[in-house]
Amino acid sequence: MTVRRPWVLLSAAMSLDGYLDDATATRLVLSNDEDLNRVRQLRGHYDAILVGAETVRRDNPSLRAVDGPQPRKVTLTATGDLDPASRFFTTGAAPLVLCPPPVAEELRRRLGERAEVQSLPAGAGLAEILQTLWNLGVRRLMVEGGGSVHTQFLTQGLADELRLAVAPFFVGDAAAPRFTEPGKFPHDGQHRMRLYEVEHLGDMAVLHYSLDAHG
Repeated sequence: MTVRRPWVLLSAAMSLDGYLDDATATRLVLSNDEDLNRVRQLRGHYDAILVGAETVRRDNPSLRAVDGPQPRKVTLTATGDLDPASRFFTTGAAPLVLCPPPVAEELRRRLGERAEVQSLPAGAGLAEILQTLWNLGVRRLMVEGGGSVHTQFLTQGLADELRLAVAPFFVGDAAAPRFTEPGKFPHDGQHRMRLYEVEHLGDMAVLHYSLDAHG
């Protein structure tokens, strides 16, 4: 059976040595103002923005577009460990939270009208999650992290484009989160991604890759 899914863009900013953050409790700002503004503009072209629960906890993002209609915010959580007071829930329209059945009822009670909580079938994987989003009308999906989420999309061949903004400094801490985790990637030394654009935004280089994943 063919699974229908949205067109998927992965978007991330990383240090020159491949880190999304450092290992401190304070969020490390990787992007400059030009890149942050470009990402806000880009969000307006997508139906939904997806981040993992760890990104909600660590970065406290609002995920706002510059202006006009705002994309729907989506997060995935296995444990339900989400703070109703975070900007993800208090800024803009109520986001969609996808989670396993055992944590859905508690999340609905705790989040109330701040979110729409939808349980997924037991054992549902990323392909099923994308099918769910397609059924909800999402045709273009922007994924903004974190590393575990990016790794799942890339290793499962479920991303179509990659936008990677590179900050001009190093983190150098093995305890810090990386852009990707270990895994078997379809794009290896024998199957290279296609670089179709390079942007120069202040002191940052932004690399745009085609992953040729969408049928």
